[in-house]
Amino acid sequence: MLPGDYIALKLTGEALTTPSGLSEGIFWDFQKHGLAELILDYYGFDRDLFPGVVPNFSVQGNLTKQAAGELGLKAGIPLAYRAGDQPNNAFSLNVLNPGEIAANAGTSGVVYGVSDQVTYDPQSRVNTFAHVNHTSEDARLGVLLCVNGTGILNSWLKKNVVSADWDYEEMNRQSASVPAGSDGLIVLPFGNGAERMIGNKNPGCIIERLDFNRHNNACLVRAAHEGIAFAFAYGIDIMETTGIRASVIRAGNANMFLSPVFRETLAALTNATIELYNTDGSQGAARAAGVGAGIFASASDAFGGLKIVETVSPDKTLQKPVSEAFNNWKNILRKQLQPAK
Repeated sequence: MLPGDYIALKLTGEALTTPSGLSEGIFWDFQKHGLAELILDYYGFDRDLFPGVVPNFSVQGNLTKQAAGELGLKAGIPLAYRAGDQPNNAFSLNVLNPGEIAANAGTSGVVYGVSDQVTYDPQSRVNTFAHVNHTSEDARLGVLLCVNGTGILNSWLKKNVVSADWDYEEMNRQSASVPAGSDGLIVLPFGNGAERMIGNKNPGCIIERLDFNRHNNACLVRAAHEGIAFAFAYGIDIMETTGIRASVIRAGNANMFLSPVFRETLAALTNATIELYNTDGSQGAARAAGVGAGIFASASDAFGGLKIVETVSPDKTLQKPVSEAFNNWKNILRKQLQPAK
């Protein structure tokens, strides 16, 4: 059972899980639409260890009297939804259809795209889940990419490098004052441990082509913001091999998405429109529970009040300079990943 399944068990007294939850443990067979018997047989897992399977959106039990007493709630409240953090984050951003992508960029970053193709990455650089609205009739697979080194690089620069009076807003302003391409300065943001999307390698954060006569703190911050966007774009290129074609990227209006340089660079490289929303996972879970309980007729009905805070369209004037910088960034990354002689 996943942690959420265990919490639901304690709330309702019923041990259940979902196709999405099972897929997170590689226990869902996308061809047969049931438990992955091949995995169970290979490892010798007893089928009785697995709880019953219910849809993500459905009444999956009711709050017991004991749980209600401990929580100060009314007994009998239905539990009508469960999901993992990233599938739920995607739902909270109304990311339900092929070509739509949810992203967040806090300490680490996640890109979660939806596909209608049952495919996978042979190098296992991304995870594939059954999305919350996946059914046997309408395949909706969530392909998840994780980038460990994103906002933590921005935080490190603030704490250790830039002027003491620069807050994040000032860093964003200074970054935007430097032309695209950061005057040749390049930063690889991989300083937060091994990165799955580059074969579990840990090259560390790398600063290349630093010129003491030309570059300053603003250039370094710009190169860092571009480098984080390059890491996202690099991962999205990997996701395309699994059937994800980025057309819309949706994100909460927070963290690295508050940086104009980051979001404009990402939009220019992916040629996708970025939509920023004032929402979070808790709001998404509340909407989803409304769908499962029948308060909303459909998932689309649940998002009637969701408003876009800002839309970032691909800037064609940026595409040439950031593409050139991205190619230089990838060349440096390839050199770092070559086996030592």
